[in-house]
Amino acid sequence: MPAFRQVGEKQLPQEVVVMAWSPKRDLIALANRAGEVLLHRLANFQRVWSLPPNENTGKEVTALAWRPDGKILAFGLADTKRIILCDVEKPESLHSFSVNLSVTYMHWMEVTAESSILTSFYNAEDEANLVLPKLPALPKNYSTTAKIFSEEKSDEIMKLLGDVRLNALVLGGSSGFIEIYAYGMFKIATVTEVAGSCRGLCLSSDLKSLSVIAEIQDSPDSEAEITYFQLDTSLLSNYLPEVTRMARKFTHISTLLQYIKLSLTCMCEAWEEILMQMDSRLTKFVQEKNTTTSVQDEFMQLLLWGKASLELQALLMNQLTVKGLKKLGQSIESSYSSIQKLVISHLQSGSEALLYYLSELKGMALWKQKYESLGLDASGIEEATTAVGSFILKANELLQVIDSSMKNFKAFFRWLYVAMLRMSEDHVLPELNKMTQKDITFVADFLTEHFNEAPELYNRKGKYFNVERVGQYLKDEDEDLVSPPNTEGNQWFHFLKNSTHLKESPLLFPYYPEKSLHFVKRQMEEVIDQCLQKPADVIGKSVRQAFCASLYKTSRSEDSSPQLFKLPFLWNDKTSNLHYVLFTILEGSISKIHILRRHTDTSRSVGNGIVAVEFGNFLNNSINESSDSRCYSCLDAHFYDDETVTVVLKESVEQEGKERILAQLPLSSVYTDEDQEVEFIWDSTKRLDEQSDEIATRTVFLDSQWRVLENMKAQYVAVNGIRKVSCVLSSNLRHVRVFEMDVEDDGEVEEEEEEETTQIAAGEPEEPNRSVDNQENVCGASAEELPDEAEENESNL
Repeated sequence: MPAFRQVGEKQLPQEVVVMAWSPKRDLIALANRAGEVLLHRLANFQRVWSLPPNENTGKEVTALAWRPDGKILAFGLADTKRIILCDVEKPESLHSFSVNLSVTYMHWMEVTAESSILTSFYNAEDEANLVLPKLPALPKNYSTTAKIFSEEKSDEIMKLLGDVRLNALVLGGSSGFIEIYAYGMFKIATVTEVAGSCRGLCLSSDLKSLSVIAEIQDSPDSEAEITYFQLDTSLLSNYLPEVTRMARKFTHISTLLQYIKLSLTCMCEAWEEILMQMDSRLTKFVQEKNTTTSVQDEFMQLLLWGKASLELQALLMNQLTVKGLKKLGQSIESSYSSIQKLVISHLQSGSEALLYYLSELKGMALWKQKYESLGLDASGIEEATTAVGSFILKANELLQVIDSSMKNFKAFFRWLYVAMLRMSEDHVLPELNKMTQKDITFVADFLTEHFNEAPELYNRKGKYFNVERVGQYLKDEDEDLVSPPNTEGNQWFHFLKNSTHLKESPLLFPYYPEKSLHFVKRQMEEVIDQCLQKPADVIGKSVRQAFCASLYKTSRSEDSSPQLFKLPFLWNDKTSNLHYVLFTILEGSISKIHILRRHTDTSRSVGNGIVAVEFGNFLNNSINESSDSRCYSCLDAHFYDDETVTVVLKESVEQEGKERILAQLPLSSVYTDEDQEVEFIWDSTKRLDEQSDEIATRTVFLDSQWRVLENMKAQYVAVNGIRKVSCVLSSNLRHVRVFEMDVEDDGEVEEEEEEETTQIAAGEPEEPNRSVDNQENVCGASAEELPDEAEENESNL
């Protein structure tokens, strides 16, 4: 029989509030009261990384969920109402989105259904790669957020997209809040059929059914009632190929929006604020000078006659300086060329890819037979396409502004550099001294446009000048541009303005000359979000309640002790399309485990049922055989796999001094003589705990699938049957032990126990009992002190 081998033990500095095993690797994620998310490896419970709380994400983690491939970890934050998708390789946020209410439970499942249509779609996923160029990686010399997409030899966008096979992140929160996100990013359903705060949920792998456990409290003074809901999500199941294809396109769009956002962040960081000093210096010059001549005229006189007033000379030579002017010119050229490259290679390629996926979606939306019932709306997608077009126009406008500014600044700085060298009576190189008529015209135009005093600007920005025109496009403000582009001589603009038919043509993208690039980007995001929202509303309304049962009332005394996991717990059996609900009902000091089985196909009623499990005496020396056989109360339980439940047990109140027990309960021992089982008749007017006497009860006597947890007041357990591991947490939420559950070779375990007890083992089944006896002989040592010593010894080793 399998033995449980302890492979790690740790005393943690902060209380753990949530823990979840990775489905694919020997990793466990923990969230603590301080708001940290930690990743630990199974071996010696070694920490892999930690993600500290910050103001941008949040500080109150309430739920964790792993993507089925184990490459992404999702966690929900109550204080900021955000969901963060984090890379398992390093503690960095890959994607985040806001929700309306705080999330209390998360479940991330993968669809296992197969069909020829789905297979052909999976194979055709790479079609876009033949049409679209690969998105260039963002430069590494900018912020850490930009580095998400800048790793060499690794495509982070593909990591965020994950496998083509559909997976869904289901969120449950307070006030009946339930949402389903395809691939963890695109919302495909907003469910409104559930009341109360979500305590557990599970979406079936065939997408036919969503089971939810909710805590409903009518008033603050009343006891909360735990209720089980089964919701019919057959629309998702019936249109699985269409849902998968639509969700995949929308996920690409969400990822591209993230890419554009980060590209814009890089552009903002590439922009130098050095020219802002010139605006403030010129404004100060206007306020302090005694003459009535304008700044524009002062510079014009210097250009035409080569002479400057004493005040202008002081401004140029003392404040600006020759060295400062040279540095200013270099900074402007470097900054503008960096922004220009980012616009051309990143913003434009990202926007073109967006248009490609939106066009594909529009084609799908026009196939009404397939996609109309999912809420895919062609008109909404057209609006999104138009918004992306407007963003591309604004990006092109920025390119033109950068191009003209670079030409003008080069000519202006070259002329001013020579003028300042002459003022300081330095030698001017012959090649610098040559100025053509074209250069003079350039400088004159630049002075006319940029050095004209604007009193209305002073009221808005506290300055008279706006020499630099690029920065206004990169500011995240709702205000209009300080210096919008001059469209007076533009014949096409004039033609469109006077043409009534073309003005309203859907073929032409609207143009916002007064707005910044940030403003148009936000507008684009809002329109695309509305476009994404419509299917979620339509699919959400199709979800209907198929079954509802009130289970039990929560005990008031529970609130005084810290709670990590609370039963019920849900499990989806992928092989037989059954939902199992696991919960306990207290009877005095003893609790029974109840297992409720429901078919995911709500049209079927065969095989639905409920059974109660109580644990008989299996510690030979713990109590007398004549006493009541129901001697254990269940503290926590989780489904280990399709055949087994992992439980943490404690003995009854009379035996409170005894140790806690970790055990595996085979479901085969519960569902014996299933055909002869008396069918339980539901009475919908009563809670299930009021009908508990009528439920068929099984008394289970475990053989060797259990282990005494010495020196540990165990309270909670997290398991992973695929990796065959479990993690037990103490009631103070700081002491953890990690076990390998199915170990074939028990030699190492026996050797360790022989060293601890310093006597030869007669047989393995008696080892836990001997450990209990030894524990009773330890005087004056509390259960909390001993693990600390073990922790110190482990760290010394």
